[in-house]
Amino acid sequence: MAASFGATSTTDEVLAGVELNGKRVLVTGVSAGLGAETARALAAHGAQVVGTARDLAKAEKATAVVRDQAAHGGSLELVALDLASLASVRACADALLVDGRPFDVVIANAGVMATPLGRTADGFETQFGTNHLGHFVLVNRIASLIRDGGRLVMVASAGHRYAEPDLDDPGFARTPYDPMVAYGRSKTANIQFALEFDRRHRTRGVRATALHPGGIQTELGRHVGQGAMAERVERINADLAAAGKPAFAWKTIPQGAATSVWAAFVARAEAVGGRYCENCHVSEITDGLITPVSEGVRSYALDPERARALWSKSEDLVGERFCHRIQAASGQTLKANIACLPLESGVSKRPG
Repeated sequence: MAASFGATSTTDEVLAGVELNGKRVLVTGVSAGLGAETARALAAHGAQVVGTARDLAKAEKATAVVRDQAAHGGSLELVALDLASLASVRACADALLVDGRPFDVVIANAGVMATPLGRTADGFETQFGTNHLGHFVLVNRIASLIRDGGRLVMVASAGHRYAEPDLDDPGFARTPYDPMVAYGRSKTANIQFALEFDRRHRTRGVRATALHPGGIQTELGRHVGQGAMAERVERINADLAAAGKPAFAWKTIPQGAATSVWAAFVARAEAVGGRYCENCHVSEITDGLITPVSEGVRSYALDPERARALWSKSEDLVGERFCHRIQAASGQTLKANIACLPLESGVSKRPG
């Protein structure tokens, strides 16, 4: 891994000299912000990008630059996906499976942040249902399309520090709702999902990682409000000044998407697999005092037992079990990397 990359590195700097011709990449959430930039950078370096969006008309406009800058065989194809509806998720996955073309990398980029209390089409709390469960079903259903030696990149957040998933009350039925706590739960779930997916698929060389893109001003923060965000930055800068440190600086969108493309195609698979990354490097576990702009990942996010428990609970919630490839001592594949038979006819369980 190149040590020269860091917080201010851009997508084009990270991918300089990297040839992606013939590589096929699925990127969720390409209708704005980091997703559109991730798709642009990959297509500009020759990748065939399949981008998902809930609003295809919006995505067409947002990704015009992707098509304009595609080079060396790079391309973009848009497909419909609403992560807040498991019917849409399953329809998208089914269409990709019927198409049958494999992916070298899947980048789970789409998400929502700090939304008011709401429910997905299946009755899940909006952020947990969209950010985690939607991706959980999509990625597991198309896992057989990820080439041996491929990668899964989950775009999580430093917001995972706000909370870990409450598996006894995932829908805030008994817990007072807090938008940032809900966001933290969903982002920790992204990290734990990557950890368990990596464990289940590494025998065929497929590695999974999660990352924090940094603080970027995109549509993601629309529910926080400009005033509240400005106050938060002001408090952060006051604390930084008191500590004799430089003021907080927002990342540009190309800087924010840099860690995604770095983790997908530049970093060594064995270095990032089952880990959490930020600023184009692997982060260390930090359970002590930490500031909003400090680096580090909380230990609960990378706890294997918590990750397995989340996987099991997620299967119960979506009503579907997912097999994984198991290697016998002889190397014989015992189970294919496919979705198992659904529970209760594939009907998700509404959280109580």
